[in-house]
Amino acid sequence: MSSPPPASPAVSPEAVAAALRAAGCVFAEEEAELILATARTPDEVTALVGRRATGLPLEVVLGWAGFRGLRIAVEPGVFVPRRRTEFLVEQALAQVPGAAVVVDLCCGSGAVAAALAAALDGAEVHAADLDPAAVRCARRNLAPVGGRVYAGDLYAALPAGLRGRVDVLAANVPYVPTGEVALLPPEARDHEPALALDGGADGLDVLRRVAADAAGWLAPGGCLLSETGEHQAPAALDAFARAGLRPRLAVCEERYAHVVTGVRE
Repeated sequence: MSSPPPASPAVSPEAVAAALRAAGCVFAEEEAELILATARTPDEVTALVGRRATGLPLEVVLGWAGFRGLRIAVEPGVFVPRRRTEFLVEQALAQVPGAAVVVDLCCGSGAVAAALAAALDGAEVHAADLDPAAVRCARRNLAPVGGRVYAGDLYAALPAGLRGRVDVLAANVPYVPTGEVALLPPEARDHEPALALDGGADGLDVLRRVAADAAGWLAPGGCLLSETGEHQAPAALDAFARAGLRPRLAVCEERYAHVVTGVRE
């Protein structure tokens, strides 16, 4: 994005939207409303508009992302939760509405775990990520609900006492094929960690690893849920089946979301 003209001293919605539009923001009016609602002074409005004009994701500029009615804190260098991932949360709640133990692998900001905690009264919530920045951010978001966040690679990060007890195992794994990462929008490609985007040659490297060991962590009737791409769904279903889970694909056309669910019989 090019540098915008400075916002007017009045920082009217129209002036802020015009500055954002000049910087290439497609949804300038909506972004202007959020910036004005977040900033406390005219100088802060100008600073936030300037940061957005450099190409920073809006959520990083604001310091938060909306997710299922929650404000999820987002820090620079952390994967920004997508609205389509709300569908994964909906599927988890539909599959195990009384879940008592929840784990969020590849948790990023911890948005999925936070949303599940908000919907499940008194659930025991755990989350893990390999990225120290994500772990730090998730701890901020899950502290109010007593969630525990661990640093490490997938199941290796979790306490052994969780084995066989997990009702909902959410794993919003990276699933962009390596060759397509360069084609992502600049907000993701340039400002989010490759670790949270790159899923290997066909995008399913991490998903297969998660599926392979899921049954040992799930409680009877517990489910593993992963978001995937439309064209990857058949291979993802196969990976879940090979891991001994009963697989199912759920699709939300409106949000272009594809969630593979695997239930431990």
